[in-house]
Amino acid sequence: MDLAQSLFRPTQRSRMSYQVLARKWRPRKFAELVGQEHVVRALTNALDSGRMHHAYLFTGTRGVGKTTIARIFAKSLNCERGESADPCGECAVCTAVDAGRFVDLLEIDAASNTGVDDVREVIENAQYAPARGRFKVYLVDEVHMLSKPAFNALLKTLEEPPPHVKFLLATTDPQKLPVTVLSRCLRFNLKRLLPDQIAGQMRHILGAEHIEYDDQAIAELARAADGSLRDGLSLLDQAIAYGGGTLKAPDVRAMLGSVERGQVLGLLDALAAGDGSALMAECARIASFSPDFGSVLDDLAGALHRIQLIQLVPGYRPDSHDGDEPALIGLAERMAAEDVQLYYQIATTGRRDLALAPDTRTGFEMALLRMLAFRPSDDATPTVASSGGQRPAAPSPRPPVAPSTPAAAPAQSARPAPAPYAAPPTTPARETIPAAAPVQRVAQTGGLPDWEVLIQRADLRGPLGQLAQNSALRGREGHTLVLALQPTHMHLAVEPIVSQIADRLSEALGEPIRLRFVEDSQGAAHTPAARAAEARSVAQSAAEASIEGDPLVQALKREFGARVVPQSIKPIES
Repeated sequence: MDLAQSLFRPTQRSRMSYQVLARKWRPRKFAELVGQEHVVRALTNALDSGRMHHAYLFTGTRGVGKTTIARIFAKSLNCERGESADPCGECAVCTAVDAGRFVDLLEIDAASNTGVDDVREVIENAQYAPARGRFKVYLVDEVHMLSKPAFNALLKTLEEPPPHVKFLLATTDPQKLPVTVLSRCLRFNLKRLLPDQIAGQMRHILGAEHIEYDDQAIAELARAADGSLRDGLSLLDQAIAYGGGTLKAPDVRAMLGSVERGQVLGLLDALAAGDGSALMAECARIASFSPDFGSVLDDLAGALHRIQLIQLVPGYRPDSHDGDEPALIGLAERMAAEDVQLYYQIATTGRRDLALAPDTRTGFEMALLRMLAFRPSDDATPTVASSGGQRPAAPSPRPPVAPSTPAAAPAQSARPAPAPYAAPPTTPARETIPAAAPVQRVAQTGGLPDWEVLIQRADLRGPLGQLAQNSALRGREGHTLVLALQPTHMHLAVEPIVSQIADRLSEALGEPIRLRFVEDSQGAAHTPAARAAEARSVAQSAAEASIEGDPLVQALKREFGARVVPQSIKPIES
C-alpha cells in the first residue's frame, strides 16, 4: 500500500463516527417538534407565565417525542440566559443537556431500576439544592415499570416536593400507574403522527442531507412507520443503506416486503368482476415478490377507504401522485358502497388473524376468497347523482340467504332466548349501510368482536367498565372506535378513564385503538348495560310468573289467604 492509499484509507474511528438520523435530527427546541402542538402550547404558556407544576406525565406510543419534550423542558428551566420556552441551545447548560451530561438532569430508566432502593436514593438526593442549574429535574422513563413499593416511595415526594425539584414522567402504558400518582401529575397525551407529518419531516431531512429520493419511497416509509417518527427515521436509515445512498420506491418495497398500489388495485378489479381465477392469479403474482402479506392487506384496506370516499363524499378526488385516480374512480363505479364496507372489514379482520392461519399466504388468500364469497350476484346498475353529474352506481347488493334459513330478526328487536343448537346458515345475512351513514358500521359478518365480548377481553371493570357498559359500539374509523352514549351519560367520558379504556382495548385487539364518543339517544339505547337490565327484567318477570303459577303457592293463597311479595322473588342464576 503506497502513502496516498494509507492517507486516504478510512480508519475504524471514521467509519464509526456516523450518527443515526433519529439522533442527529432529534429536536432540540419546541419549535422543531412535529405533531405535538397541543403539548408545546401548554408547556410554552406555563414557562412564559411562570405557572409550572411540579410533576408532568407524558404518555403515548413509542417514538412520538415523550423523552425529547422532557429534555427540552429541562433546558428551558435551566438555560443560563433565563427561564423561557425558547432555550438558547448554546450555553453550557443547553449543550450539556443535549450531550446527556447535565448534572441536574437525572434520567432514570424505570425498566431497569424498578426497586424501592433505586427510588429511595432519588428521593434522598431530591432534598439537596441543584448543583448547577435552577432546578433539579428527574426524568423517569417507562415509569409504569416501577414496583409497588417504589411507587409508594415516589408518592411521598410527589405529595410534598421541594421547590427546586421537577418530575418529568414518561410512559407507554399509563393505565398501569396508580391513581394516586396520576392525580398528582399534569398529564399530556402525545399523538401518533400522521403519515403526511412523518413524510414531511423525512423530506426535510433528506434535503438537508443531500440524498436523492422519490415521493413514493417516502410515502411507503411513512406508512410503515405506524405513527412513530423515530421508527420512521430508523427505517429511513435502513432504506438509504439498502439503496446504496439513494431512496427509490422499488428498493423500499423490497426492503419492507410491500407491493405497488397497482397490484393491490388488480386484486380489487378481480373482486369487482367476480373472477376467482383472475383473483388467484393476482395473488400468485404478488406472492412471487415474497411480500409481507399483512402489509398487502393494509394497502388493500387503504385503497378501499379511498374508494369509499369517492362514493360517499361529494367532490372528493383521491391524490393522484401515484397515477391511480382513474382506476379508483372506475372501481368506485363498479362496486356497491356496502360491499366496500364489507371488504374493508374482511381485510382488517384478515390482517389481525394472519397469525392464526397455517401460513400467511393461506390467510391472505382466504381473506380475499371470503370477499369473493360474499360478492352479490345482482348485476343491475342503477344511476346515482354525484358532484360531477350522473354516473353509473355500483350494483345494488342482494343479501345472500341460505336455503331454508329463517329471515333475520329486525335489528332493533331484543335478543332472543337461547335456542337449541341448529346448523348455522351457509352464508350469514349482513346489514345494508345507508349512503348517508355518518360513520362506518361494523358488518355482521365480522370486523370486530361483539362489544360485550371485547369488554370482557379487555378486563374493563370499575369506572372503566361502567363507561364501557353504558356505551354502544357504533362503528370504526381506521384505528378509532366510535362509541355512542346517551346524553345523560356523556359526563362519564372523561380523562383518564377514556385513555385507560383505549389502552386496554389496544392490548386486547393487538393494535393501537383510539376512542371517540358521540351523543346518540337512539343509537345508544342497546348498550350492554341496557341489555343486561332488560335480561334481568325478563328473568324477574319469568320468575314471578313461575311462582304465581306454582300449584303449592296457589293452594296456600286459597287456603290461608297468603300473598306473594314480588320483591322477595329472585331468579335462579344459571
